[in-house]
Amino acid sequence: MTPGGEQRRAAEASDTGPAAADADQTTGASATPATRARGDQRRSWWRTALQAVLGTALAVALLVWGLPYFAETSWSALLAHLDALSWGNTIGLFVLMVVALWCYTFTLTGSLAGLTHPQALMVNVAGSAAGNLLPGGGAMGAAATYGMYRSWGFTPRDISTSLIVSGVWNVLGRMALPVLGISVLLIAGEPMPPGVARGGAVGALLGLGLLGWFVAVIASERVATTTGHVLDRLIGPLVRRLSRRSDGHGVDGLVADLRSRIGHVVESGWLPMTFGLVGFFGFQYLLFIMCLRATGVELSLAHFFAAFAVGRLLTAVGVTPGGVGVTEAGTAIALVGFGAAHAPAAAGIVLFTLYTHLLELPLGALGALIWWLTKGRYADRRPATT
Repeated sequence: MTPGGEQRRAAEASDTGPAAADADQTTGASATPATRARGDQRRSWWRTALQAVLGTALAVALLVWGLPYFAETSWSALLAHLDALSWGNTIGLFVLMVVALWCYTFTLTGSLAGLTHPQALMVNVAGSAAGNLLPGGGAMGAAATYGMYRSWGFTPRDISTSLIVSGVWNVLGRMALPVLGISVLLIAGEPMPPGVARGGAVGALLGLGLLGWFVAVIASERVATTTGHVLDRLIGPLVRRLSRRSDGHGVDGLVADLRSRIGHVVESGWLPMTFGLVGFFGFQYLLFIMCLRATGVELSLAHFFAAFAVGRLLTAVGVTPGGVGVTEAGTAIALVGFGAAHAPAAAGIVLFTLYTHLLELPLGALGALIWWLTKGRYADRRPATT
């Protein structure tokens, strides 16, 4: 409101007497919550923008400075190995990336009855792209996923259950990888750097803690309700901003039968969800090997797997968008510690990041466009729920 407007309102109040002044005060009081809401929204967007700028700047700094520093090489030597890639290598690596993404659709369809694999692929690439734009962008990705699911007619209760179960399955898989990596090294009799051992121990502890929480959600109504409150605070505003067709209850109101629904989803969908996650990480591991082999890195499969496991665990670090920079630095330390040639190792890491992170952004935009053009086609095909 302009200062002139304030003066006119004061003059009108003085001319019309106490009744008008009281009415004006009432109007102002009723407008206060809306004004505060708009102010809070502007501050939220400013915080989001600042977080995106700082996180992206840190990711770029870690890539530009940190990767060659920890790999003990230079960008000129790194780029020389990337320049040697053939079109055959480039296309083959892209095919592996797409197959890995398709495998993950089994995890999503297993967690949400009635979801098709093409829909799951759209959700996967669009949600991942949204999550990769911001540090700790999982809430943004979850909100995008929620909006797409709702447009296809799935109920908020089914969506919230799917988000929780698939998210737990994904994180548990990432936590288990370092433990598997250490086991593979021990079985193969390969030397193990202390950093890899510490990473495996951290992954094991976090994985056990997450598994304990997951079991507690199913067993305890109080834990399930608390989880709903926390989830609503994290993604509720984004969900309501993204999907205006929500029933208004938010995630917090969807936890009444959360335990039974989680139990039902796990009982009926654990096999396809596990198959999808194993296939996803399996093809990503193959992509990791092929990227490093394409740049000239020669290590044992056990060493490759241990370095891959460390990198996948570090993607959960929300300091930068998608853990970019942190993941590459940690993977470089592991590969160099295993004896990989420095410049080829750094080049292979950059190549792997291009396929697993940067290419997800245009694929996510394409997935979102296809969803926008075809969402009405699926709106009346939602499955019956009980």
